[in-house]
Amino acid sequence: MPRSHPVPSLVASLIASLWLTCAATITHAEPVADVHALAQKERQPLLDTLRDLVSIESGSKDIDGLNQIAGRVADQLRQLGGTVEILQPTDIYRLDDTPEKIGPAVHAVFKGTGSRKIMLIAHMDTVYLKGMLKDQPFRIDGDKAYGLGISDDKQGVALILHTVAMLQKLNFREYGTLTVLTNGDEEISSPGWRSTITKFASDQDVVFSFEGGGTDGTLRLATSGIGSAYLSVIGKSSHAGARPEGGINALYELSHQVLQMKDLSKPEQGLKLNWTVSKAGTNRNVIPAEATAQADARALKVSDFDELEKALQEKIKNRLLPDSKVELKFEVRRPPLEANDASRRVAAYGKTIYGELGIPLKVDEKATGGGTDAAFAALKTKGAVVEGMGLSGFGAHSNDAEYVKLDTIVPRLYLTTRMIMDLSTGKVK
Repeated sequence: MPRSHPVPSLVASLIASLWLTCAATITHAEPVADVHALAQKERQPLLDTLRDLVSIESGSKDIDGLNQIAGRVADQLRQLGGTVEILQPTDIYRLDDTPEKIGPAVHAVFKGTGSRKIMLIAHMDTVYLKGMLKDQPFRIDGDKAYGLGISDDKQGVALILHTVAMLQKLNFREYGTLTVLTNGDEEISSPGWRSTITKFASDQDVVFSFEGGGTDGTLRLATSGIGSAYLSVIGKSSHAGARPEGGINALYELSHQVLQMKDLSKPEQGLKLNWTVSKAGTNRNVIPAEATAQADARALKVSDFDELEKALQEKIKNRLLPDSKVELKFEVRRPPLEANDASRRVAAYGKTIYGELGIPLKVDEKATGGGTDAAFAALKTKGAVVEGMGLSGFGAHSNDAEYVKLDTIVPRLYLTTRMIMDLSTGKVK
């Protein structure tokens, strides 16, 4: 009778166990020690930079403040070895609310020994008015840092500066070019720098945009396009009591137009149109000769804006008062950012890097209603565009509660530095 051989089965069991252990090790690799250690050392210098940036008031219309913060950012990039320019806008896309003067942008290029082109973008301007810094100065309270514009988007500028600093300290230059662009007009829809962002991004392999990652650090591969519709009606004034029939009531016509345009939204495809502002008349006893209204529009595809504008122009042909004059202007304030395969691959690799730290990383391919400069970067590039690379935080555009989470500084520095290194050396295809 043949003898049984338990040893081979035991060996097989051990091999299977070892394989599973190796697989787990591969899936949950340890962080790259020198990069992680440097990210920890860079935490305090980043906070020092963030304090300096917050301490400079730089509202979108505060040209003096924007020049000051641009100088601060440019000096730090020069110290890091970049070829740096402070640019003034020459190609301004005039929107309805574009101010006469637009703030500068800082452009820096670091030349390496490789071939990959990587671009980092953020904005220096805020929504706040000059003088509000006293009510929201930089301060650290527990696990949060508070300050004017700290989340939107001075943390993004600081992260870029200290990511570049980390690469320099690691003596890493295997990218082809590393381009930095920080502009001063994002909060007013980037009228001065949209074309520059598109031009510089057009030949990049990857563009990382450093808007905040929200409360949970989500990377975003899609953002909504933002549009505005402006409706104006010209009628004729007359005495509202003695001779109303002699007038052409612009308010009546405006109301008719708004009501017939109220159902143009298509929520199932992310298209939204909402009338939000209106004005008519001058006196209670005068038939209004003029009336205006504004609408906010959101879309996930550029073609949806084109179709919406056609629908609006068609609607105004149907008038309640034939003798009134109705005009409609539509402007695309920001195009939508649409996810592509290149962005998906880069973001998926980011999840792997965060996994080394034992931290889950969310990636969102569906727009949530907001729009950013990442969409301008994506207009002509075939490369990846990833938004939300900034620190986690909350309270953007608020008067007293804007903050960033301190425990996201080291992971985000590690993520951005590793992404640049691994993209440059071909580990991300």
